[in-house]
Amino acid sequence: MKKTTWLLLILTCSFLALVQQKAAAQDTLKTNDAKKTKKESKEFKNTVHINVTNPLIFGDRSIILGYERVTGKHQSFTVNVGLTDFPSLNIIDDDSLKAKTISGQSGMHFSGDYRFYLAKENKYNAPHGIYLGPYFGYNKFEKEHNWSLKSTSGGAPFDVESKTTMSIATLGFQMGYQFVLWDRIALDLVLLGPGVASYNLKASLGTNLSEADRQKFFEKLNEALTEKFPGYGWTLGGGDFEVDGSTNTTSLGYRYMVQIGFRF
Repeated sequence: MKKTTWLLLILTCSFLALVQQKAAAQDTLKTNDAKKTKKESKEFKNTVHINVTNPLIFGDRSIILGYERVTGKHQSFTVNVGLTDFPSLNIIDDDSLKAKTISGQSGMHFSGDYRFYLAKENKYNAPHGIYLGPYFGYNKFEKEHNWSLKSTSGGAPFDVESKTTMSIATLGFQMGYQFVLWDRIALDLVLLGPGVASYNLKASLGTNLSEADRQKFFEKLNEALTEKFPGYGWTLGGGDFEVDGSTNTTSLGYRYMVQIGFRF
């Protein structure tokens, strides 16, 4: 009888332990489901971005805003528009040519892309994680300068007016990563974006110059553009521009961008 009592006691304790374990497991499952539901409720589909790269390259007059819309668990599209500016050419400052004043300047930017967030590489849904996809970008710059030019034939320097127009249309493929911090803040990094670009550059003069002075002016301007635009030297630099102040060609393009965003 005593052995039977002990056996029943052991079986009862085991049963109660199993019941308690099952109840605890159910509570844990409910808690995880609640957390998952809470997490899913914070997967906002919209993000507004501000580009922080362009002001560093083209100056504080460049303001570009972006919008990203999630279209599925692992896909989204973005649109970016804004004002940009032709880089300052005050780096031209030698005995023969000096930048004096800027009489006018303007610029615009438009770009868009479609993103595929890699499901096998990311443990989060879009727009968090690594992505690939095609992009298109268009930039146009205009700037009017007053210069002080010293003639190749000698004599005192004289004023020269110029207007420089540059447009770049790029189609390519990009790779990037977007961080999501505290549910609402996004940090978007376009890390690599090779492409094919159509470049159009023209500089016109509002002052009559000799052929030698004209070529000298375009050579100096070309040097400044090579320094200000990364990659300009191996796409447009030299050639036709140094001769007649204009060139139009298709060559390599690229895209690199850092954006800070707010999700809603």
